[in-house]
Amino acid sequence: MTDVPQIYLITPPEIDAAFPDRLAAVLDARPVACIRLQMLTQDADRVTRAADLCREVAHARDVPLVVADHTALVQPLGLDGVHLTDPRPLRKLRADWGEDPIIGAWCGASRHDGMVAGENGADYVSFGPVGTNLGAGETAQRELFAWWSEIIELPVVAEGGLDATAIEALAGVCDFFALGEEIWSSDEPAGQLARLTASLV
Repeated sequence: MTDVPQIYLITPPEIDAAFPDRLAAVLDARPVACIRLQMLTQDADRVTRAADLCREVAHARDVPLVVADHTALVQPLGLDGVHLTDPRPLRKLRADWGEDPIIGAWCGASRHDGMVAGENGADYVSFGPVGTNLGAGETAQRELFAWWSEIIELPVVAEGGLDATAIEALAGVCDFFALGEEIWSSDEPAGQLARLTASLV
């Protein structure tokens, strides 16, 4: 793993015309390793419009942009890969795509699912939530990240319910912190990102 975890941004579930400027301000204030387009809508036109807005900002700064789950949109929209919230299609997708596109896998709090995703060709796995009982109520504990970073070389992302305390506690055992609503809910997302990640500087 890296000495200092990197920032991985997750977009808001709804994106308006003002979002590219907010995104640009964050990217210009702090190095970001990757952006995930993760929207609530399943409407292809809306996802496409959002991807076009985000891609221009991201690629102008050499930041890769991946989309959550919509694998069919990756190549037509010129995106850099996909983040799978259900990693079961991963093996076939990697075989079809080859090595270049990024494929990430959400694995909840399951060490087993993470290992299977790695065997099937994932570029990273993400565990979470770390700070709150979301979803099925199971949280990813620090012990999981510590075990993973010691035993497995595949990069690991912490996401879900992150605050400054959780980030400081996990800084030595993960490669990326995925931040979304934690910063976009603020009127000043770049400043909020700085506050949340002050322990990493």
